[in-house]
Amino acid sequence: MAGGADEGPHAQQPHDTDTAWAEQLLDHLRPAGRAPRRVVTWLGKAVGATVSLQDAHGFLLAGERLPLDGGVLADVVAGRLSSAAVEDGARHVRMVGIRHPEQGPAAGAVLAVARPEPFDRRAAEIVNRTACVLELLLREKALTDAGRRLRRATADLRLAILQLLMVEDTVSARRVAAGLWPGLLEADTARVYVVEVVPAERDELADACADVTEGQALVVRCPAMDGHVIVVGPGPAAGERLRSLLDGRPDAFLGGSLRQRLARTATAYGQAISALAVARYRPDQTAVYAERTHPERLMDPAALRAWSAGVLRPLDTLPHHIRAELLATTRLGLEFTAVNAAKVLGVSRNTVRARMDRVESLIGSDFSDLRTRAAAHLALNTEAVQGPYDADGTAHQPAPVRLGDLLASAALRSWAEELLGRLDADGRDVRGTLRAWIAADANAERTARDLGVHAQTVRDHVRTAEPVLERQLLAMGSDLYEVVLAHLATGALAAPALGGANQGQPDPPVHK
Repeated sequence: MAGGADEGPHAQQPHDTDTAWAEQLLDHLRPAGRAPRRVVTWLGKAVGATVSLQDAHGFLLAGERLPLDGGVLADVVAGRLSSAAVEDGARHVRMVGIRHPEQGPAAGAVLAVARPEPFDRRAAEIVNRTACVLELLLREKALTDAGRRLRRATADLRLAILQLLMVEDTVSARRVAAGLWPGLLEADTARVYVVEVVPAERDELADACADVTEGQALVVRCPAMDGHVIVVGPGPAAGERLRSLLDGRPDAFLGGSLRQRLARTATAYGQAISALAVARYRPDQTAVYAERTHPERLMDPAALRAWSAGVLRPLDTLPHHIRAELLATTRLGLEFTAVNAAKVLGVSRNTVRARMDRVESLIGSDFSDLRTRAAAHLALNTEAVQGPYDADGTAHQPAPVRLGDLLASAALRSWAEELLGRLDADGRDVRGTLRAWIAADANAERTARDLGVHAQTVRDHVRTAEPVLERQLLAMGSDLYEVVLAHLATGALAAPALGGANQGQPDPPVHK
């Protein structure tokens, strides 16, 4: 055995007039050829040997597995020898430690070369110079891998912040964001934007969103929709900067919310999704959620808040953090599917369903009924906007209010008649199909059986109603629930039983 520090990859070697191998070796540093496996294969052919490249733990990185002297290998790995030459029976073996400057004297990898003939000066120099090239390539790979891990960790952190905002935990969201993005969430309000592009281009678009917002917005790859990038922009300029990214991208669209409190990020996200649906039909490919008349604004505010408090009162005995978690999850579960809500929140869909089942049980409701979902959505959003009715337990308990009482507003009925009346111009009775579809809990097959038509006819009628009503219906969520409330207000459908004031007392239909 022979070995020593002077035989390392950087040792000076006698001049060799045959430089063709050097040019070939340098070619492996070109961008198109940077691969340790290719270098190892080339080395084996250049010196007529079997070559192995393994890491310090013995994992084979390239080449073929070679039986090596364990003691010598351990010395090279530990850095006690920079290289070693061993004659092992019919084999001549050279081992060279490949180090990383930041890892100290220990080798991060070992290059082992075995052949029947002894190593002459030319073969030894090729091995040592190859070790230098492999050191550069492995260092580059390590830096690339570290950068990839850092980007992934940063993306995971951004998603965690968004998930905290979605469940109204703004304190924790600000605490997490403060370490990497100081001041990002200092403002009390923000707009949420959703940028849509083909999934293959999403990573590039997400990086572009982060660049144009200059660290002043939270940019998250949507965990539920492969082509969506979610941007929470506290500053006023985020929208204009994001619009600039659509130039030259015919398949990219931007939807934005109204400015909302950070605690209402989930509501703002729903608005951005709704606006995104409109943006797909706009020449400029962008849309901001329209400030339109919402049914809850036409109800008596005090009565609405009292009714909502009555519906949610069974949850008031729960610890605050559990109550908030259940309500935030249920709001998202009613707005989106359980699967997508789970992806947004970072929990399993079974967890989402279990939380919703618990709320469903506590308030005595049936979320499989679309009318009940619309009413529950109204109660949850009322609290989200106005806060709990009795947050400190000192407020006077209001008199029971039924949903039918809220729907009796003349202004609400007028709004509902105007909204649904837009469908009367269609001679196919789209309005009747829509009413039957809602009564069948948005099930096209059930509706088709009830009406004696094909299920595709039902879907076509519902799609026809969407642009007329300016609301998404097939996607579920806030838009659909508003249309459901319109049917309840006109008396086309009976109001569901919901909340303590209604237990065992279903609301009668509102008289036409």
